[in-house]
Amino acid sequence: MGQCSITSSKTVLVFLNLIFWAAAGILCYVGAYVFVTFDDYDHFFEDVYTLIPAVTIIAVGALLFIIGLIGCCATVRESYCGLTTFVVILLLVFLTEVAVVVLGYVYKAKVEHEVNVSIKKVYDEYNGTNSNAQSRAIDYIQRQLQCCGIHNYSDWQNTQWYKESKNNSVPISCCKNNVVSCTGSLTRHADLYQEGCEALVVKKMEEIMMYVIWTALTFATIQMLGMLCACVVLCRRSRDPAYELLITGGTYA
Repeated sequence: MGQCSITSSKTVLVFLNLIFWAAAGILCYVGAYVFVTFDDYDHFFEDVYTLIPAVTIIAVGALLFIIGLIGCCATVRESYCGLTTFVVILLLVFLTEVAVVVLGYVYKAKVEHEVNVSIKKVYDEYNGTNSNAQSRAIDYIQRQLQCCGIHNYSDWQNTQWYKESKNNSVPISCCKNNVVSCTGSLTRHADLYQEGCEALVVKKMEEIMMYVIWTALTFATIQMLGMLCACVVLCRRSRDPAYELLITGGTYA
């Protein structure tokens, strides 16, 4: 029964190490996705620490490649030292992923405040030229999120750009995709996106943080199972002399 338990644990452990390799790629992808998305929205955030969960999860992904290799080799060779190292490193990664989850929730709660503080400033700096970073950012989110203004299209009337242009219109990026002849004129409200961008930016960034949180939680659970299986093999090997003799090829005296 003990031998069957160890064999089952070893089989699960090898399978989990293969999952760790796949997990490493997924974690790196999620982290990179957060970076790329943040780059499109970074003008709406003053706190660069929002990227800490993404940086951490990429580091964890890179470490999982090494963990998978150590785990497979240690399991196949049934190396006590290798399995012990595997468990210790896996525990550290598990604690790191717990930290990612905590940081994810902390920064998810701060997203709305960050956007509320920054978004009006970004809109005030809009000048309608492609060479202006704030203008590119606003035009991008208005097209991407299908929104217009901070709370709605009428917010543009309070901006410096609107006052200087004097043409009673909003940027073309406020125009709905299915309207061909839209010029951004405020006399044709039906041609413009009706929802403001502030709430949608907050929602988008909160969704991204939830991707990070659920990814970290999922793989933390898998790592707990990996540590459990490795501990079963280690404990049985240290307590069962017959199993040790079977592994080393020895016999009873």
